[in-house]
Parts: sequence; structure tokens; C-alpha cells
Amino acid sequence: AQPFVLMLTLLVALTGAESFAAVFDSPAAAKALQIGDSAPPFSVKRADGAPFVFSPDHLVKPQVLIFYRGGWCPYCNMQLADLHEVESRLRQSGFDVLFLSTDKPELLYTSLKDQNKNLPYTLLSDNELKAAEAFHIAFHVDAATYAKELQYGVNLEQTTGTTLHELPVPSVFIIDKSGKIRFVYSNPDYTVRLKAHDLWVAAQPLAK
Repeated sequence: AQPFVLMLTLLVALTGAESFAAVFDSPAAAKALQIGDSAPPFSVKRADGAPFVFSPDHLVKPQVLIFYRGGWCPYCNMQLADLHEVESRLRQSGFDVLFLSTDKPELLYTSLKDQNKNLPYTLLSDNELKAAEAFHIAFHVDAATYAKELQYGVNLEQTTGTTLHELPVPSVFIIDKSGKIRFVYSNPDYTVRLKAHDLWVAAQPLAK
């Protein structure tokens, strides 16, 4: 399996992610990829630091990608808790469900609130926001917002392990086995998230 992973990593590096990348000046300015667009390839990290390569040309199941800000975000924790039941139902219905966070790998689970620490989710670290950039939902955090977050005890340089000062617009993408995006929810208001029931309904056309 290792040579295949290396081959896909090289494929992403040579053909994919950078040509799709976009970073916006604000969450309101972000232009998420839309229904009918091809999902871009990307490479992120698992909690143990191992690479996870997403290749839309090699999917065996439809995919649900959930981009959230990090375990430090109370609205993200509420969203993860809300999705608990539907996540298992989606997997039973033939989907892969991936949660992508800006937290660096070692913080993916430890940064979550207690009620979420033992959830059997596939959490992935997009701490360099390559996946978020590829899906056109990454934005620069301006200096005033960054300073305000520091006052609340949130230091993105510590949580991401980078100096990018970027975040994703919290978003959900459903992708079919051909690599086409079939559903998008992307809201610049980070306090409003897609509810579990609505995600379940949106996924039904691709359920087995």
C-alpha cells in the first residue's frame, strides 16, 4: 500500500492542489466550489502525523467532507456533537465521513471538549489549509481578529503550528464516487452550521 500512497502524494503535488488553491480576504468573500465542480485532490495528516491523500479519481465510496475551525471553537464542538448519530448512519449507508480541522495532528482529539473526545470520527489535520484552499473556503484572519482571538485564549500559531493566520469557512461537501461535488453547505457566519438532519437528507441521493 505504501507505494500507492506515495504515488498519490506525488500526483497531488504535480497536478492538483496548487492549481485549485485560493485564499480570500474574509469569510464573506470566499467562493466555495459548487455543485457539479470536480473535487480537488489534497494531502492532509492523520492524528499520528501520517499522510492522508484524498484522490477524487480513486474513490470507492461517496464522501462527506466536513471542514471545521478547530477543537478550540465552541461552535465546532457543538457541531461535532450534533453530528454524532448521523455520522454512524452515513457510514452504514456507504459513505466515508471525513472531518478536517486546522488543528495540528497532535491536537486533533485532545483539543476537543470532553463530550467529543471519544467520538469515533476520522479527524484529519489540514493545519496548512491546503484542502481548505483547494475547496476555495480558506480566508486570511486579519490582524484585529487575530488579536481578539488571542484575548479569548486562541492562538492560531500554536493550534496550527504555522504562521499562516488562515481559517476555513465552516463547510460541508458531499462528493460522489466519480469525484463530482453533489452538495455544498458553506456559511461565512461561523455560528451557523448544517444540522445533522439536513446533512442526512442531502446525502440520501447517494446512499446505498
